[in-house]
Amino acid sequence: MGLRDWLPSSWRPAPGPGQTPVHIDDPAFDDWEVVRDFGEMRTARAWHQALAEAGIEAVLTADWPLDRFGRGDIALRVPGDRWSEAELLLSNLDDLD
Repeated sequence: MGLRDWLPSSWRPAPGPGQTPVHIDDPAFDDWEVVRDFGEMRTARAWHQALAEAGIEAVLTADWPLDRFGRGDIALRVPGDRWSEAELLLSNLDDLD
């Protein structure tokens, strides 16, 4: 048991973008809306981080396990009532490209 395990969860830092989990075939998120689809983890985690920093709850999901390089069909999902807010934020980021 490490020091981090002794800290209350409210004091623990959130996982960084490199540690965002991908929920594989998890029915708990079936009713969440897909905001974007990605083909690899690095990009998906970066876009997830943008939503997290804006205070929008989001998860990464996939129907199938990713390959050893972190590639696959990855969906960035948000609760249905936050979809328009997430879409607006991400659309503005798209315009910066």
